[in-house]
Amino acid sequence: MTKIVDLTHTFTKNMPVHSFDDPASIKQTRTLADNHYNDWTLTSGMHVGTHIDGPGHLTDSKVLMSEMAVDRFASKGYLVDARNKTIDASLLQSLPAGEGLIVLILTGFDKKFGTEEYYNNHPVIGANFAQELVKHKIKMIGIDFFSPDNYPFQIHKILFDHDVLIIENLTNLESLLDAKEFKVIALPLKTETDSALARVIAIVD
Repeated sequence: MTKIVDLTHTFTKNMPVHSFDDPASIKQTRTLADNHYNDWTLTSGMHVGTHIDGPGHLTDSKVLMSEMAVDRFASKGYLVDARNKTIDASLLQSLPAGEGLIVLILTGFDKKFGTEEYYNNHPVIGANFAQELVKHKIKMIGIDFFSPDNYPFQIHKILFDHDVLIIENLTNLESLLDAKEFKVIALPLKTETDSALARVIAIVD
């Protein structure tokens, strides 16, 4: 029986953000009692909570999320169990041949979301891991932590230079451990920005 798994952090009224980001907020601006309808205002940067990094985030690419074909954001998924492991190419020995996969990396670090450690002491991806993904011509990589690397962001650039998008701040990836096959749908807001907030789900057959 098909199961749909939500891999997205909830965007809350007190949304955690990195110290480099502007504060994010949700506030109710209209009410039934005063205005005869309800409405809310969302204020956020594009790198808050679960989101997709496009190449313009760290390169001179001018490609915007609104310009990308929607089929860029959906494909067969593959889960890498990297809990308590170094994220290097040795974890990809069973990566299937073929193109267009969305590879998700489970570390369990999402449990620290919103803490200082989450932003300042997160796992990182080895260059040989990223290069192996590039060889397989994957569509996207998704991680359950803040960033695949630190300054000067070599891993971001390896992926962006080969047209691989990055989904950051996923959660609940352990729900896919027993899935034999699943598809990932990671839809960003259709905004004229290089990156965008996203709702990410897995469809388990």
